[in-house]
Amino acid sequence: MTTESMTMPEPTKIEAPRPAPPPPAPGARPVESEVIRVETVGLDFFYGKTQALFDVSLAVPEKSVTALIGPSGCGKSTFLRCLNRMNDLIPDTRVEGQVLLDGEDIYAAGRDVVALRRRVGLVFQKSNPFPKSIFENVAYGLRINGIGRRSELPERVENALKRAALWDEVKDRLRAPALSLSGGQQQRLCIARALAVEPEVLLMDEPASALDPIATQKIEELIWELKRAYTIVIVTHNMQQAARVSERTAFFMMGRLVEHDRTDKIFTNPGQRVTEDYITGRFG
Repeated sequence: MTTESMTMPEPTKIEAPRPAPPPPAPGARPVESEVIRVETVGLDFFYGKTQALFDVSLAVPEKSVTALIGPSGCGKSTFLRCLNRMNDLIPDTRVEGQVLLDGEDIYAAGRDVVALRRRVGLVFQKSNPFPKSIFENVAYGLRINGIGRRSELPERVENALKRAALWDEVKDRLRAPALSLSGGQQQRLCIARALAVEPEVLLMDEPASALDPIATQKIEELIWELKRAYTIVIVTHNMQQAARVSERTAFFMMGRLVEHDRTDKIFTNPGQRVTEDYITGRFG
C-alpha cells in the first residue's frame, strides 16, 4: 500500500519553537554569511557490496543543531559515523564522495584519524561509561591524547563536567564508580568525556532514546546550551525532540537525503509529500 492510498485523518503538525533565520532552498548551500563547519558532497557509503548512502550532499553551519530524522534503517546513523570516520572500524566498508571539515576532506590520504576524532566527538545511543571512577572516565581521553599536564587534569575534568551540567551532582563523589550513576547521569558523563578533549563538532546518536522523560529533558536542555560553543549533529527518532532542539532538520529515506531545511519549515510546511507523511505519522 502506498502512502498516497492511505485514508488516515490529518494529524496536527508539530510546531517547532525557536525558529532559526531562513536558509536557502533544500539542497542548496546556506547563505554566505554562515560559516559551514561540516559538509558532505556526493557522499556514497557501502557495506561490502550493499550501498547504504546515495549521493548525500548536506552542509552543517557552525554553532547550530542539525537533526537527522527518518525511519529505522534509512542511513541516519551510518551518515553520522561517516562524519568522524567511525565506520572505518567496520570491515569491508567503502566511502565515495567527500566529507569536509572546515573545507578539508577528512578522507584524504594521510589524514590523522585520531586527531580528527578529537575535533569531532561522538556520543553513542547507549551510555557507555568505563568501569572506572567518575573522574577517570572524564580524564581518560585527556590521558590517552596527552592533553595537559597531570596537575591540570582536575581543572579540565571539572570544566567538562560543568559543561555537561553534571558537576553539581557529582562534585563530592568524583572517585565513586561511574556505573553507580543513573542512566541520565551516565549519558551526561559520556558527553563530558567527549567534551573534555575540546572538540569542535559533537555528534550524538539518539542520546536520549533509553532515558526517562526527566533525564531526556536534561539532555535536551544541555544540547541547547552546548550549541553556543559547538556544532552539533543529532540522530533522533523523536519528532518532538527534533523540533525542540534543532534549527535545521534533514529527512533521510532509504539511504537518500530527501529534504533538508529549517526545522520549523520541515515540521509545518515540508517540500516533499513523503516528508509530510513521515512527520505526521502515516508511516515510520
